[in-house]
Amino acid sequence: MRIVGIRRDGGAQVAALSEDGAQVTVVAALEDFWADAAGHLSREPGGETLPAADVEFVPPVLPGARVVCIGLNYLKHVAEGSYAGEGVPPYPTLFARWTQSLTVGGAEVPVPSDEDGLDWEGEVMAYVGSTLVDATPDEALAAVVGYSTFNDLTSRRAQKLTSQWILGKNGDRSGPLGPIVPAAEVGDLRDGLRVQTRVNGETVQDGSTDEMVYTVGDTLALISRTFTLRPGDLLATGTPSGVGYGRTPPWLLQPGDVVEVEVERLGLLTNTVVGNDARTA
Repeated sequence: MRIVGIRRDGGAQVAALSEDGAQVTVVAALEDFWADAAGHLSREPGGETLPAADVEFVPPVLPGARVVCIGLNYLKHVAEGSYAGEGVPPYPTLFARWTQSLTVGGAEVPVPSDEDGLDWEGEVMAYVGSTLVDATPDEALAAVVGYSTFNDLTSRRAQKLTSQWILGKNGDRSGPLGPIVPAAEVGDLRDGLRVQTRVNGETVQDGSTDEMVYTVGDTLALISRTFTLRPGDLLATGTPSGVGYGRTPPWLLQPGDVVEVEVERLGLLTNTVVGNDARTA
């Protein structure tokens, strides 16, 4: 099953995408889905079926959801960046995205006006399906209802202006998400899923989720000791090595470039980079 968000008649709904991508079958209203995500994912959708070409796709994410992201979660990625000399800290580097920065596959992503381009970061996104307070790692992992492909497209100049990364990680439409695949169909990320990123057909990242330093269960458990995680919250799990700014010379995405992120069992996510004049489009 692949779960997507659609907008109809001014409201957001969650739908199941057919295998060929030609149709969607409504599962529930967005709020109703996240009130019982595990239940909805355990049964066949029974709502209206529509041609995919007739609907607007949107992230299946609650407006009030928290999007927590892990930075520097693959050893080789740490080694290629400006933090290479600091080693691996005992706790993950966490930063936040706002839901307004999220978009979907096929969307055009604009380069902000002060940037020389955008950097790619192919990742896996995890979705929390139940409330977590002071959870153990096992409890936290069991609360994950699904995963999707994610591209944490980054404005590097803005990111480096200060010690806080939020500005560089929240550009307009800079967080494309693929469809959610139920956790039961994905398995444990610690077993290793291949994560690849391609720019105009050239492979620039090729890693595996078994290289993660901080696991999904451990990280969600850590977060839950400070603030309550609620159904619909998201965790971006970090990117493998091969990002553009770590290259000599740096390689950043320019208008017209096509960037693809493909994760084993989760599917392919494709977006095109456009100029700054498309920010309000």
